[in-house]
Amino acid sequence: MKKKWAFSVVALSGLVLAGCYGGSANTKSSNSASGNSTDGGGVFNLVVPQEMPTADLSLATDTISFTALNNVYEGIYRLDKDSKPQPAGASELAEVSEDGLTYKIKLREDAKWSNGDPVVAADYVYGWQRTVDAATASEYAYLFAPVANAEEITAGKKDKSELGIKAVGDHELEITLTKQTPYFQYLLAFPSFFPQKQSVVEENGDAYASASDKAVYNGPFTLTDFDGPGTDTEWSYKKNDNYWDKDAVKLSEIKVSVVKESSTALNLFKDGQADDVILSGELAQQNANDPAYTSVKEARTSYIELNQREADSPFKNVNLRKAISYSINRDALVKQVLGDGSVVSTGLIPADMSKNPETNEDFAKEAGKLVSYDKDKAKEYWEKAKKELGIDSLEFNLMASDDDASKKVIEYIQNSIQENLDGVKVKPTPVPFSVRLDRSSSGDFDTVLGGWAADYADPSSFTDLFVAGNSYNRGQWSNADYDKVVDDSGNKDAGDEQARWADLQEATKIMADDMGVIPVYQKAEGHLVNEKIKGIVHHAAGASWDYKWTYVEE
Repeated sequence: MKKKWAFSVVALSGLVLAGCYGGSANTKSSNSASGNSTDGGGVFNLVVPQEMPTADLSLATDTISFTALNNVYEGIYRLDKDSKPQPAGASELAEVSEDGLTYKIKLREDAKWSNGDPVVAADYVYGWQRTVDAATASEYAYLFAPVANAEEITAGKKDKSELGIKAVGDHELEITLTKQTPYFQYLLAFPSFFPQKQSVVEENGDAYASASDKAVYNGPFTLTDFDGPGTDTEWSYKKNDNYWDKDAVKLSEIKVSVVKESSTALNLFKDGQADDVILSGELAQQNANDPAYTSVKEARTSYIELNQREADSPFKNVNLRKAISYSINRDALVKQVLGDGSVVSTGLIPADMSKNPETNEDFAKEAGKLVSYDKDKAKEYWEKAKKELGIDSLEFNLMASDDDASKKVIEYIQNSIQENLDGVKVKPTPVPFSVRLDRSSSGDFDTVLGGWAADYADPSSFTDLFVAGNSYNRGQWSNADYDKVVDDSGNKDAGDEQARWADLQEATKIMADDMGVIPVYQKAEGHLVNEKIKGIVHHAAGASWDYKWTYVEE
């Protein structure tokens, strides 16, 4: 039976870059890629801006890790070139009960791990149980909330064996949900829901996935030359000869290098040592007319979280939060500092991700301009905050990742705030990506520029983050009205498209009125891509990049 979808997914949520990604690169860059056309053997040299924080499916939380995991593992479904979930580990689409609560899935019998062992239903059961197990302390366990008993298991109230997934023989799964979940089939294509081989996890113990030889893989590629999460700056994906669909995989290897400075990445591209690099700021603007340049918009909102964990935190003051938000000139930021196609955020939910099921109106457009730059209002709210807090000045750190773009962004925000709020001093604090994640999780920050890329193309991927108790509510902002409408959207109104849509719209308005977090911009990435590299697939929501279909053209 087909389920009723709550929202339509717009075309932008999956850009097929096979034909348009990469143009007429210079001669040296064109020689970087090597291969034997679409028949295989190609090598793709990829530059990324940050180290990979983890290669563990249960612990991953970031775009770098999820991209890696999406290419070396595979789940029940895989997003296709149009970002639609299609059978992958499954042999066919799931059979879904009339009430939308039971999924019966037949697994393909030719799927294997990279060590040659068959991928069986028990591997999915074990992987899901490991992620929701309270002992694992997975920050992504909350995504399993629709699965029967998941929340109780994560809270330590039930045993992981009671999770609503069971193996019916070696090649059939039965999944039981507690509520209708319009986006559930997208979760089945997300890395947190991929299988894990129990014997390999247990054999390696605490060292599991700490290096590429401490795991086995079932995806198009295998992870190789990875020596340590958060520190290694070079690793590879090599074609997996045990992959069931290996004939579709044309690359023999993807060599990944971490380069944090855009200028260095550009030089590598020009020297023919890199095939795909990210540019930002002046370099993105200077190269915008290069045929090799393309800007890819993501379903990602970059925002500032303010630490409200302590009772005496000044950031508990709503007028201070509003003053900071109104003081940021977002339009100048995206045009003058980023210059990579990023656009101004008008609220928490990114544009071009989901549409009203009745009117087809984009969610962000319908919500309206919920955040904006207004220096007069900034000063007004700052005066109110000073009186309520009994202060005449304030100093705080603004933490961010230490890549080139993030450092420039927080320096700009520093100047914007200090220019508009007399008596406020902001100290930019760039740190390595993995350090930012750790400090954000532990609450070791004043304010932090982070963000969220949709795990699935639905507004709930964002609204769920900021309910009280969610591990991704880093600043621990809390609002009872917000929590109620978000809960209604996932429970009471889950089966009513329009009511659910209204709940999520209301949640974003409450968030903006209380300025629980400060949305700044919707992220885009500016890339220079070798003209010989074809078939790169980008997903605006979910794991961002898929290289299964990538090849080197002669």
